Amino acid sequence: MIDFDEELKKYVPSMEISEAEEAVMSREITDAADVIEKILQEKKEL
Repeated sequence: MIDFDEELKKYVPSMEISEAEEAVMSREITDAADVIEKILQEKKEL
């Protein structure tokens, strides 16, 4: 049988995943709400 506690002790997170997480979190990502807000602000200025 698998000893889950022993396997968890051996676990090492993938460096690729942690690097990807840092890259995503460090970027300012524009979502749909940001785009709509910008369009509305530009429309008000006209």
